[in-house]
Amino acid sequence: MTGQPAIFLDRDGTILKEVPYLDSVRRAALLPGVAEALAALHRAGALLIVVTNQSGVARGLLDEGTLLAIHGKIDAELAAHGARVDAYYHCPHHHVVGIPPHRRRCRCRKPRSGLLERAMEDFEIDLARSAGVGDDLRDLQAYAALGLPSVLVGTGKGRSARQQLAEEGKEADLYCAHLGEAVPWLLRCTVEKKLPVRSP
Repeated sequence: MTGQPAIFLDRDGTILKEVPYLDSVRRAALLPGVAEALAALHRAGALLIVVTNQSGVARGLLDEGTLLAIHGKIDAELAAHGARVDAYYHCPHHHVVGIPPHRRRCRCRKPRSGLLERAMEDFEIDLARSAGVGDDLRDLQAYAALGLPSVLVGTGKGRSARQQLAEEGKEADLYCAHLGEAVPWLLRCTVEKKLPVRSP
Protein backbone atom coordinates (compact mmCIF):
# COMPACT_ATOMS: atom_id res chain seq x y z
CA MET A 1 0.00 0.00 0.00
CA THR A 2 1.30 3.43 -0.87
CA GLY A 3 0.80 6.36 1.40
CA GLN A 4 2.25 8.27 4.29
CA PRO A 5 2.75 6.96 7.82
CA ALA A 6 0.38 8.55 10.33
CA ILE A 7 0.26 8.88 14.09
CA PHE A 8 -3.27 9.25 15.44
CA LEU A 9 -3.50 11.18 18.69
CA ASP A 10 -6.22 11.54 21.26
CA ARG A 11 -6.56 15.14 22.46
CA ASP A 12 -7.66 15.55 26.10
CA GLY A 13 -5.29 13.85 28.51
CA THR A 14 -2.88 12.94 25.72
CA ILE A 15 -1.71 16.23 24.21
CA LEU A 16 -3.80 18.62 26.33
CA LYS A 17 -4.12 18.67 30.11
CA GLU A 18 -7.25 16.82 31.13
CA VAL A 19 -10.15 19.22 31.69
CA PRO A 20 -13.59 17.58 31.79
CA TYR A 21 -15.64 18.92 28.87
CA LEU A 22 -13.07 21.57 28.00
CA ASP A 23 -15.19 24.55 26.99
CA SER A 24 -12.84 27.54 26.73
CA VAL A 25 -9.65 28.50 24.94
CA ARG A 26 -8.27 29.94 28.18
CA ARG A 27 -8.33 26.55 29.90
CA ALA A 28 -6.65 24.69 27.01
CA ALA A 29 -3.02 23.88 27.82
CA LEU A 30 -0.54 21.54 26.18
CA LEU A 31 0.97 18.94 28.47
CA PRO A 32 4.70 19.39 29.21
CA GLY A 33 6.92 18.05 26.44
CA VAL A 34 4.10 17.55 23.93
CA ALA A 35 5.19 20.34 21.57
CA GLU A 36 8.74 18.98 21.43
CA ALA A 37 7.50 15.42 20.91
CA LEU A 38 5.19 16.42 18.06
CA ALA A 39 7.97 18.51 16.49
CA ALA A 40 10.22 15.43 16.43
CA LEU A 41 7.50 13.27 14.88
CA HIS A 42 6.66 15.96 12.34
CA ARG A 43 10.30 16.39 11.31
CA ALA A 44 10.57 12.65 10.79
CA GLY A 45 7.77 12.79 8.23
CA ALA A 46 4.73 11.37 10.06
CA LEU A 47 1.25 12.78 9.55
CA LEU A 48 -0.10 13.91 12.92
CA ILE A 49 -3.86 13.49 13.16
CA VAL A 50 -5.96 14.28 16.24
CA VAL A 51 -9.07 12.13 16.77
CA THR A 52 -11.20 13.20 19.72
CA ASN A 53 -14.59 12.52 21.28
CA GLN A 54 -16.28 15.82 22.10
CA SER A 55 -19.64 14.96 23.61
CA GLY A 56 -19.59 18.38 25.27
CA VAL A 57 -21.11 19.59 21.99
CA ALA A 58 -24.04 17.17 22.35
CA ARG A 59 -24.38 18.18 26.00
CA GLY A 60 -24.61 21.87 25.07
CA LEU A 61 -21.42 22.73 26.98
CA LEU A 62 -19.55 24.11 23.99
CA ASP A 63 -20.15 24.85 20.32
CA GLU A 64 -18.20 24.10 17.17
CA GLY A 65 -16.77 27.62 17.10
CA THR A 66 -15.19 27.20 20.54
CA LEU A 67 -13.85 23.82 19.49
CA LEU A 68 -12.18 25.38 16.43
CA ALA A 69 -10.74 28.17 18.59
CA ILE A 70 -9.21 25.61 20.98
CA HIS A 71 -7.60 23.83 18.06
CA GLY A 72 -6.34 27.17 16.78
CA LYS A 73 -4.61 27.75 20.11
CA ILE A 74 -2.98 24.32 19.90
CA ASP A 75 -1.77 25.11 16.38
CA ALA A 76 -0.27 28.44 17.48
CA GLU A 77 1.61 26.88 20.39
CA LEU A 78 2.90 24.01 18.26
CA ALA A 79 4.04 26.35 15.47
CA ALA A 80 6.30 28.14 17.95
CA HIS A 81 8.13 24.81 18.41
CA GLY A 82 8.26 23.87 14.71
CA ALA A 83 5.42 21.36 15.02
CA ARG A 84 1.93 21.06 13.63
CA VAL A 85 -1.18 18.91 13.60
CA ASP A 86 -2.12 17.97 10.04
CA ALA A 87 -5.84 17.52 10.80
CA TYR A 88 -8.38 17.36 13.60
CA TYR A 89 -11.37 15.03 13.57
CA HIS A 90 -13.95 15.14 16.34
CA CYS A 91 -17.14 13.34 17.26
CA PRO A 92 -19.77 15.76 18.68
CA HIS A 93 -22.28 13.00 19.36
CA HIS A 94 -23.53 11.04 22.34
CA HIS A 95 -25.97 8.14 22.17
CA VAL A 96 -27.81 9.05 25.41
CA VAL A 97 -27.50 12.75 26.23
CA GLY A 98 -28.08 15.92 24.24
CA ILE A 99 -30.45 17.00 21.53
CA PRO A 100 -30.70 15.56 18.00
CA PRO A 101 -28.88 15.62 15.66
CA HIS A 102 -26.06 15.27 18.20
CA ARG A 103 -27.86 12.70 20.35
CA ARG A 104 -27.54 9.62 18.24
CA ARG A 105 -25.58 6.46 17.76
CA CYS A 106 -22.77 7.11 15.33
CA ARG A 107 -19.74 5.46 13.80
CA CYS A 108 -17.36 8.22 14.80
CA ARG A 109 -17.45 8.05 18.61
CA LYS A 110 -14.49 6.09 19.91
CA PRO A 111 -14.16 3.12 20.53
CA ARG A 112 -15.53 2.94 17.00
CA SER A 113 -13.05 3.73 14.24
CA GLY A 114 -15.10 6.21 12.19
CA LEU A 115 -12.84 9.21 12.87
CA LEU A 116 -9.81 7.28 11.64
CA GLU A 117 -11.72 6.13 8.58
CA ARG A 118 -12.60 9.75 7.76
CA ALA A 119 -8.92 10.65 7.96
CA MET A 120 -8.13 7.80 5.58
CA GLU A 121 -10.60 9.27 3.08
CA ASP A 122 -8.84 12.65 3.25
CA PHE A 123 -5.21 11.49 3.29
CA GLU A 124 -3.25 8.72 1.61
CA ILE A 125 -2.29 6.85 4.78
CA ASP A 126 -0.15 3.72 4.97
CA LEU A 127 -1.84 1.81 7.78
CA ALA A 128 1.01 -0.71 7.88
CA ARG A 129 3.26 2.14 9.04
CA SER A 130 0.86 3.97 11.34
CA ALA A 131 0.16 3.96 15.07
CA GLY A 132 -2.04 5.57 17.71
CA VAL A 133 -1.64 7.25 21.09
CA GLY A 134 -4.23 7.75 23.82
CA ASP A 135 -4.96 7.81 27.54
CA ASP A 136 -8.22 5.85 27.50
CA LEU A 137 -9.22 2.29 26.63
CA ARG A 138 -11.62 3.66 24.01
CA ASP A 139 -8.65 5.15 22.17
CA LEU A 140 -6.80 1.83 22.12
CA GLN A 141 -9.93 -0.01 20.98
CA ALA A 142 -10.44 2.40 18.08
CA TYR A 143 -6.84 1.89 16.95
CA ALA A 144 -7.06 -1.88 17.36
CA ALA A 145 -10.16 -1.94 15.14
CA LEU A 146 -7.86 -1.00 12.24
CA GLY A 147 -4.98 -3.18 13.39
CA LEU A 148 -2.83 -0.28 14.57
CA PRO A 149 -0.22 -0.64 17.33
CA SER A 150 -0.77 1.90 20.07
CA VAL A 151 0.67 3.63 23.11
CA LEU A 152 -1.18 4.19 26.36
CA VAL A 153 0.18 7.32 28.04
CA GLY A 154 0.03 7.80 31.80
CA THR A 155 -1.28 11.34 31.55
CA GLY A 156 -5.00 12.06 31.79
CA LYS A 157 -6.89 8.83 32.45
CA GLY A 158 -3.92 6.69 31.46
CA ARG A 159 -2.96 5.29 34.85
CA SER A 160 -6.49 4.16 35.66
CA ALA A 161 -6.82 2.70 32.15
CA ARG A 162 -3.62 0.72 32.71
CA GLN A 163 -5.00 -0.60 35.99
CA GLN A 164 -8.23 -1.63 34.29
CA LEU A 165 -6.26 -3.52 31.63
CA ALA A 166 -4.22 -5.27 34.32
CA GLU A 167 -7.40 -6.37 36.10
CA GLU A 168 -8.52 -7.95 32.82
CA GLY A 169 -5.16 -9.68 32.37
CA LYS A 170 -4.24 -7.45 29.44
CA GLU A 171 -1.68 -4.79 28.69
CA ALA A 172 -1.16 -2.04 26.13
CA ASP A 173 1.28 -2.48 23.24
CA LEU A 174 3.36 0.12 25.05
CA TYR A 175 2.80 2.13 28.21
CA CYS A 176 4.68 5.41 28.66
CA ALA A 177 4.46 8.05 31.34
CA HIS A 178 3.92 10.75 28.70
CA LEU A 179 3.99 11.32 24.94
CA GLY A 180 7.64 12.38 24.81
CA GLU A 181 8.73 9.02 26.20
CA ALA A 182 6.90 7.25 23.36
CA VAL A 183 8.60 9.06 20.48
CA PRO A 184 11.38 6.50 19.73
CA TRP A 185 8.89 3.61 19.68
CA LEU A 186 6.43 5.57 17.52
CA LEU A 187 9.17 6.34 15.01
CA ARG A 188 10.14 2.65 14.82
CA CYS A 189 6.48 1.70 14.17
CA THR A 190 5.96 4.36 11.52
CA VAL A 191 8.49 6.27 9.47
CA GLU A 192 11.41 3.95 10.30
CA LYS A 193 9.49 0.72 9.73
CA LYS A 194 10.89 -1.38 6.91
CA LEU A 195 8.25 -3.16 4.87
CA PRO A 196 9.04 -6.55 3.35
CA VAL A 197 10.39 -6.44 -0.18
CA ARG A 198 8.09 -8.18 -2.63
CA SER A 199 9.52 -10.50 -5.22
CA PRO A 200 9.09 -9.33 -8.81
